[in-house]
Amino acid sequence: MIRVLIADDQALVRDGLRAIAEQEDDIEVVGEATEGGEAIRLSRELSPDVVLMDVRMPGLDGIEATRRLLSDPDPPRVLMLTTFDLNEYVYEAMKAGASGFLLKDMRRGQLTQAIRTVVAGEDLVAPSITRRLIEEFCRRPSPKSGAPADLAGLTSRETEVLTLMARGLSNSEIAGSLVIGETTVKTHVARVLTKLELRDRVQAVVFAYECGLVRAGDRDDEGNGLDASTEEGG
Repeated sequence: MIRVLIADDQALVRDGLRAIAEQEDDIEVVGEATEGGEAIRLSRELSPDVVLMDVRMPGLDGIEATRRLLSDPDPPRVLMLTTFDLNEYVYEAMKAGASGFLLKDMRRGQLTQAIRTVVAGEDLVAPSITRRLIEEFCRRPSPKSGAPADLAGLTSRETEVLTLMARGLSNSEIAGSLVIGETTVKTHVARVLTKLELRDRVQAVVFAYECGLVRAGDRDDEGNGLDASTEEGG
């Protein structure tokens, strides 16, 4: 059974999320919080698998609550909910380590699918949010000679994998692009996250943009605009 905690200051939203979640045989809502501090307290008390966290709440907001919660040992996965399809608050939550992002006007099935996705250890970012968000709030630094210092510990292959991750390619697509096995790609992804001390692929995408490895407007070899959706885990 997947244990879910809902954190939102609006009772109507909490009721709606609970009604959707509890229609599923494998999902149980174990608690509700109206602000970030309460979400942290209840999470530590109830040990949910997933916290559905609103971005904006009175008192401690969802971003700071996520940052504090994910600093705990063995924290839950955090699925961020927002009414905004482009805002700096969601970007900050990505940096804090939230595993997924969905708009509150999502379809019914998207919520339960997202819960199962993040519990499975994968990361999910709604495509309607990701590309515009990152391109708006990540800025390429001034050109420097050589690779950024933070990338120095990566092998050339790992750097290639990180670049393709940031361009939104899945593991299977990366494997096809580099002509290597998908299992090998997963190994490279795991090593990239470990070496860069990143929690998941969402943070890896943010890192790649912020250090200048990729930039807004880059295009892949197929000529497609970059979409940093990270719906497949490492």
